[in-house]
Amino acid sequence: MYKYALCFIKKGSKLLMLNRDSAPTKGLWNGVGGKIEGNESPTECVIRESFEETGIVLENVAYKGVISWIADASYSGGMYVFIAVIPDDYQYITPKKVDEGILDWKDIEWILSEGNLGVGEMIPQFLPKVLSSAECFEHKCILENNKLIYYDAVRLRQIETI
Repeated sequence: MYKYALCFIKKGSKLLMLNRDSAPTKGLWNGVGGKIEGNESPTECVIRESFEETGIVLENVAYKGVISWIADASYSGGMYVFIAVIPDDYQYITPKKVDEGILDWKDIEWILSEGNLGVGEMIPQFLPKVLSSAECFEHKCILENNKLIYYDAVRLRQIETI
């Protein structure tokens, strides 16, 4: 079991992204989420963390798999990834400064644009499947010196109870 859960909140062609003030993704745009606490399930965690970071009450989140990584051949980790779709007419004014950083709606096209250094190295690799596939994947990443050197997506055959 992984210790973290991440959510991408989608509204139309945009995602609500957080530019974090703290490591490990300081200064980069990412989804919202955090550490799983106590006996909390990954789903409960991502709903709680999304509310704590945005103030948005998510009623439905869809489990999309896991993101795992090995960094500099010495550190490995992973997180559960979710997507939540909110109505196009949902009002949420950004940019908005919050405890964790700055929230803002970002066009999916911008997030996935080639050479975008404003998002983490792994996001342009795994996000297309998270957004478009009905299946769940394990997104396997290897990083060296904060650069992605390997990526593969393996379909999860058995969906964990999340």
